[in-house]
Amino acid sequence: MVLEEIRFHGRGGQGAVTSTQVLAIAAFKAGKYSQAFPNFGVERTGAPVESYVRISEKPINLRQQVYDPDYVIVLDSSLLDAVDVTKGLQKNGIVIVNTDKPKEQIKKKLGNYKIYSLNITKIALEVIGKPFVNIASLGAFCALNKAVPLKALDEAIEELFTARGKAKVAEFNKKAAKAVFEATK
Repeated sequence: MVLEEIRFHGRGGQGAVTSTQVLAIAAFKAGKYSQAFPNFGVERTGAPVESYVRISEKPINLRQQVYDPDYVIVLDSSLLDAVDVTKGLQKNGIVIVNTDKPKEQIKKKLGNYKIYSLNITKIALEVIGKPFVNIASLGAFCALNKAVPLKALDEAIEELFTARGKAKVAEFNKKAAKAVFEATK
């Protein structure tokens, strides 16, 4: 792995920015270099947002948004009709979509990429009791990308949420991420 780029698509208020922070911390805990940053257009709840992560074995000197991601994580499947989530995606790119639709239906919409169609909302509701999918979606990334093990993700979740005084939220998110990890395998 030289440099991997991940683009998150979500809606304002869904936690796409927090997801990228947690993933970057997890990558760092796994001994990698990482950076995370958002890209806001109209900053309002419900508006489409993008957020990015870079992970590398070497220091990262690139300081621009992610144009050609290796992974795309879509937190809200309604964005598939509003945004070209595969724009710039590498030929062998991977798309993780939070949806209750079958993979074949998503594949028709997105084209010939490796598609992982997961009902992360359902898992979050079962584990957390609320439809908080942002951190849970990282479990799918860890299942598909061996650079960031689930243990490092757990440590990152613990660090970020405990620092914010939300230890119970950390526990729920770790359980949800593990459930998504297992569902992705």
